[in-house]
Amino acid sequence: MSSSGKQRPASGPRWTQTWLGGARSAGADLGYPGERLGLPEQGGGAVAGYGRRLLALFIDWALSLLVASFLARMFEWTPPERSLATLLVFGAQAWVLVGLLGTTIGKRVCGIRVARLDGRPVGPVWALARTLLLLVVVPALIWDRDYRGLHDRAAHTVVVNM
Repeated sequence: MSSSGKQRPASGPRWTQTWLGGARSAGADLGYPGERLGLPEQGGGAVAGYGRRLLALFIDWALSLLVASFLARMFEWTPPERSLATLLVFGAQAWVLVGLLGTTIGKRVCGIRVARLDGRPVGPVWALARTLLLLVVVPALIWDRDYRGLHDRAAHTVVVNM
């Protein structure tokens, strides 16, 4: 009802329904992840889902931890030195493998890879930029609707299914 006591005509959804329900309830058709990038909805070349990406990250981290633990025993490093070594090993393997092959060991096991939007190989320079932002962690936690973190957006890359 308005202030004059008359009932307002129903002209559509209340304004709170358009933003509380998200973009879809406001009438925005977002499509599937990767559609804006020209990627297929499913199969090879489609944007990889969160689960496989997270599993690949855990596999890569576990392998880095294993290598760092071996080095720590060999050189008698303290726990803080081993933690730093784990981070450095993780960063080095992510940089080198993504730069050369477009995939890490964990991503390969999970059937996903990193691809440039223009179709060219990722290369060492873009892989380094992507890896440095990944190591900072926060950019990797901020995603867009195409499942690209800020580290992927900065490197013009996307993680896709093989």
